[in-house]
Amino acid sequence: MATRAARMIGMSIALAAALAVPAFAQSAPAAEKPVRLPVPAGPTLPTLFLIGDSTVRNGSGDGANGQWGWGEPLAGFFDSTRIKMVNCARGGRSSRTYLTEGLWDSVLEMLKPGDFVMMQFGHNDEGPLDDTARARGTLKGIGDETQEIDNPITKKHEVVHTYGWYLRKFIADARAKGATPIVCTLIPRKKWAEGKIARNKLDYAGWAADVAEAEKAPLVDLNEIVARRYDELGPDQVEPLFADPHTHTSRAGAELNAECVVAGLKGLASNPLAAYFSEKAKGVAPESRDTLAP
Repeated sequence: MATRAARMIGMSIALAAALAVPAFAQSAPAAEKPVRLPVPAGPTLPTLFLIGDSTVRNGSGDGANGQWGWGEPLAGFFDSTRIKMVNCARGGRSSRTYLTEGLWDSVLEMLKPGDFVMMQFGHNDEGPLDDTARARGTLKGIGDETQEIDNPITKKHEVVHTYGWYLRKFIADARAKGATPIVCTLIPRKKWAEGKIARNKLDYAGWAADVAEAEKAPLVDLNEIVARRYDELGPDQVEPLFADPHTHTSRAGAELNAECVVAGLKGLASNPLAAYFSEKAKGVAPESRDTLAP
């Protein structure tokens, strides 16, 4: 009897431990520790949820290794007495793995009517579909093409979709919960070509813009807005805005990118977040798509 009781106690402890782990962590790469998503501090207020990769929230959002995503400084441009911002972006994720690891489901559980979802993906979507290191890539484009794989990390059969398909799903799911989706094109990497920062209009930035237009979702063209700021500054002044060779920004770089988010929002014909800006946002000039046209 004592042995059976001990087994029952052991099973109960194991079950409790399993339930304590977020669902998305069960399919995450084994080398990473499960991280719970932050939750809104003021659930009665509207909430702006950010979803994306490490360029939006790097690590735990505390500036480790001098690297910051633009989501942290963005909070200062909003009045926290009128809206709460929750940065649910996760480093290393593509639009696909943000969905398949259950991160998006966790956000959906918190979403309520009147909330907002701002999304930025693309940096990690160009990787392989089924490598043993990440298996996070998406099919190129915005169509309905699919490819079936046996995922070597999750050990599951998976249907992989296009980059645009995943963005459309985030948009549709957010609207189904009564929330407003906002699409951002990916911030540019620090890659110079003939004195200019390389843009992504022919791939992920262009595809995100195409999805936003087709779905009639607000678009903040960060790829172009930030690139133009870098062009104006030049290589020497852009260098300290990065904390690694070309992708992750320093605090100063993250603050510049956050300001560009606000500039893009202000440039929209109908800005869904206009009523929630703080005093700090008043000094940011708008950047409309008209002014960004080539």
